[in-house]
Amino acid sequence: MIDQDLKQRVKVCGIFFLQVYKIMTGTMLSLFLPQDCGDHMCTLTDNYNNSEIYHRTVFSWNCLSAFSFCCTYLIELYREEWCVKYLDVDNNIPDNSLKGIIIKEKKLDKKMDKLNLMYYRLLCVNTFIYFVNMILTLKMMDDNYYNNSTLSCFISFSLLVMMKLYNSLSVGYQSVKNDKMMSAFMSEFISYNVIDGDYVKEKYNGTKNNRLEDITKKEEKKDDIKDDIKDDMIKEEEIIPIVNN
Repeated sequence: MIDQDLKQRVKVCGIFFLQVYKIMTGTMLSLFLPQDCGDHMCTLTDNYNNSEIYHRTVFSWNCLSAFSFCCTYLIELYREEWCVKYLDVDNNIPDNSLKGIIIKEKKLDKKMDKLNLMYYRLLCVNTFIYFVNMILTLKMMDDNYYNNSTLSCFISFSLLVMMKLYNSLSVGYQSVKNDKMMSAFMSEFISYNVIDGDYVKEKYNGTKNNRLEDITKKEEKKDDIKDDIKDDMIKEEEIIPIVNN
């Protein structure tokens, strides 16, 4: 049987390598965006060798943004490894119960708080650098616009990075605010286990209770009434025979 910690490490590594590609393309925009080189679209080599001052400035900031993401990933991976080593997941215990348990281990408690705070602060700095990166890239796009692919690539690459930043910031903020340890890579699928309240309200004329057992009882009650009516009709037929013409 495969160890649970090994499964978690493999999953984290797989997700990490998938994210590296979108982060590199989303930060190094001066290289990967289609740009105008006179009679043709610039190649990666053309973009890299472009000696125009503003283009080199954008490229340098792209490198700074990519470096800040690398630092963030180092902390993120270290944080995940620490979680896999010292913590575990138990679906039978509430998600917010960790603080009440880990407080008994002073060393682990302090380390968790330190990692969460460091991770969140680094993400805030990373976010600022990336948004400056996007603003600088917009001016470069205006100067070297090729066609609609330039704009579509910019939007696609930027959205991928912003989704990563949004998810990571949510994890970091919730971990610091609620004093818990949320994973930046692993997430659980939602299991729907009750019937929607609006559906029940519409079907049962304002009933707000959406528990399945209450609905079942109502359905069974209706079936019992129908059965009683059928029994009465049968008894009536036995007393008053029906004559067929």
